[in-house]
Amino acid sequence: MRLIHSADWQLGKPFGRMPVDARAALSEARLDAIDTLAAAARQHRAGHVLVAGDVFDSAEPGDRIYRQALARMKAAASVRWWLLPGNHDPLRPDGLWSRLSAEAPENVAACLTPAPVMLGEDAVLLPAPLTHKFSLSDPTAWFDGAETPAGLPRIGLAHGAIRTFGGNEQTNLIAPDRARRAGLSYLALGDWHGLRKIDGHTYYSGTPEPDDFGREATGLALLVDVAGAGLEPQVEALPIGRHAWVEERWHLSGAEDIAPRIAALAPGIERKHLVARLHLSGLVPLAERVTLRRLLEDGLAHEIRWLDLDLADLMTRPTEADLSEIDAHGELRDAAERLRAMAEDGGTEGRLAGDALERLYVELMRAQRGSEA
Repeated sequence: MRLIHSADWQLGKPFGRMPVDARAALSEARLDAIDTLAAAARQHRAGHVLVAGDVFDSAEPGDRIYRQALARMKAAASVRWWLLPGNHDPLRPDGLWSRLSAEAPENVAACLTPAPVMLGEDAVLLPAPLTHKFSLSDPTAWFDGAETPAGLPRIGLAHGAIRTFGGNEQTNLIAPDRARRAGLSYLALGDWHGLRKIDGHTYYSGTPEPDDFGREATGLALLVDVAGAGLEPQVEALPIGRHAWVEERWHLSGAEDIAPRIAALAPGIERKHLVARLHLSGLVPLAERVTLRRLLEDGLAHEIRWLDLDLADLMTRPTEADLSEIDAHGELRDAAERLRAMAEDGGTEGRLAGDALERLYVELMRAQRGSEA
């Protein structure tokens, strides 16, 4: 049997910090990932796509997201989609999953009961739907004693954290050796947003469309060849995602440093598909800080999908020339001198003073250009 393992679509994810156009594009890309998964299934002749939980970002994704998801899966008529409730969209009485189960097209199956179900004629699926966002019990514990036809591969589908992750996870915990205990040929897991191999029979696929910075091996799905009961499957990562989320730290000494950094950012990735978080640090003259911001906020930010710019550690060292640009001898010069002194003292007030000095410089330069025009 050949199948595709996916998870954590989180359709309808709001991306609340971003501007409206970026939120819309990223939301649409998550829906488009369904089409990409369908194309991958057809290309690799995989008859089934298993989605290991968090199909939707919430139990109320909205009618458009809901209808789009069903319509796109229905359009891939040669693919059988198996959907599992996760912690973002848990199974609730008379909720999302009841509606979906009643309205789903023939090629879409909602796995709402913790009981074996035939995965075609060649394997048995053991699904572990979540009924609550948080659960203290292992949702896969029932796999061990599940009775299935002899000789057929057993494939688990679940959503939760493996204990070996460490940290403070206390809910939806899954035994790291569940595949061995339950005699599974493959255990398809969701919840971790990057690709992770637990053992030869147990994998997290990660989300098919990246959704945050700092994720390793994301934007993928897994092509799984199940050779037979008890045999280790062959697993291959397939690129699915459209966007790349890149986070970098740039230490700058002046405005001349920025152009080569921008040119070298995320090689091989189309600008329109790039989401970038840049942390800038260094000590630069006031005029050069203004130039840096202009190149990034008025240039790069309009070329890529979204720019998250952190200037907290980019310190300003106003020069005499900077202050003379503001005012050579008058009251504005006195104000600028006081702001410079406060900025040099550091702390929260120092940062505010530095921001105020930069704003004063920018507005005066803008006014000067306006008068010259």
